[in-house]
Amino acid sequence: MDAVTLDPGKIGIWTHQLDAVPSERAREAASEIEEMGFGAIWIPETAGRDPFVHSSLLLSATQKIVLATGIASIYSRDALAMASATRTLSEAFADRFLLGVGVSHGPFVEAIRGHSWEKPLENLSNYIENLKKAPFWAYQPKKEAPICIGALGPKALKLAAKLTWGAHPYNVTADHTSMARETMGEEAFLAPMVAVILETDSSKARELARKDLAIYLGLPNYRNNLLRIGFAEEDLDGGGSDRLLDAIRPWGDLETISKKIIEHFKAGANHVCVQLVVDQTEQHKFQNGLPIRQWQLLAESLL
Repeated sequence: MDAVTLDPGKIGIWTHQLDAVPSERAREAASEIEEMGFGAIWIPETAGRDPFVHSSLLLSATQKIVLATGIASIYSRDALAMASATRTLSEAFADRFLLGVGVSHGPFVEAIRGHSWEKPLENLSNYIENLKKAPFWAYQPKKEAPICIGALGPKALKLAAKLTWGAHPYNVTADHTSMARETMGEEAFLAPMVAVILETDSSKARELARKDLAIYLGLPNYRNNLLRIGFAEEDLDGGGSDRLLDAIRPWGDLETISKKIIEHFKAGANHVCVQLVVDQTEQHKFQNGLPIRQWQLLAESLL
């Protein structure tokens, strides 16, 4: 693909929490996150705000921060619709939109969207090819937005390196980042998501980690990947072993958390998307519904 000039910086914020506040508050928060120094905001897609509309709202409220989808599902829209949305954003906000795309998960695709989840890698490969060649009869962007794939296993990682800028692995350890770098080669962009818990009490931290991981440990993609990178079935059952929780949801003070994130850079990451896991029952303590102070502390420690 063409040389990429978009720069998401070294550290971004991955968050679904902007969906939980009014759009105007989300726009204000995006500006605040930008002022903290983070290079990118990563937003998901399941059954919340449309990620392209949401990206447009957040981009229009900021000056330079990158908006990235983590990830936009190929089952949510056909390749032409995905290409049109991406190019619209690329033209309006040059070098500020990164398209993260993937196959989501079978239970989500079938139960929520009513599609058949079959041959995910083959479908993804065909989808990306169609995405790249889709017609666009509006005013053209000066440059196409880069694409990365929500990839976990070796086959998906190789596909990401071959067809796109790189990969955005989710729920991974630094060991997985090292494997991904070796699999994809030195040139591919690698942006793992690292979810962290700012809590020094082990019992509280692990309780929060178990709640946050509950949905993921029931999804085959994540279970298979965790087994692939060295965990055992007993680590995944019963809400997750302490060993698993401590690895996938690192917790502690700012110094401890920062060291865990730096491990991913040492393992070969270009960019780390940091997701702050918080106690949803204590959102009344946050600034207008969002953990602004905690994000600021992360920025002061990492940037």
